[in-house]
Amino acid sequence: MSEIDDATRTELEAAAFRRLVAHLRERTDVQNIDLMNLAGFCRNCLANWYRDAAEAKGLALTKDETREIVYGMPYDDWKARHQTEATPAQSAAFEVSQTAALHKDH
Repeated sequence: MSEIDDATRTELEAAAFRRLVAHLRERTDVQNIDLMNLAGFCRNCLANWYRDAAEAKGLALTKDETREIVYGMPYDDWKARHQTEATPAQSAAFEVSQTAALHKDH
């Protein structure tokens, strides 16, 4: 693998993040619970990680502000347009995945 300087690495990581966010904005059919069940993170996690990174740089962004960055619209608007009620199977899978995550370090 070729050497990548820090500035270039940051640019590539930012581009990959922007592409992931754009992809998730397009895939409104994929619910956050599905992401959590399969990957252990969701759009809200990305927004939280963005806020954490901002805070580490001394920037105070609210949860609503970072969610709007990730969702491309206010979170309540996204929920009203795209979020569906979790099915019993989705909820059960979520409980299993959360229990497994809690016990993975033990």
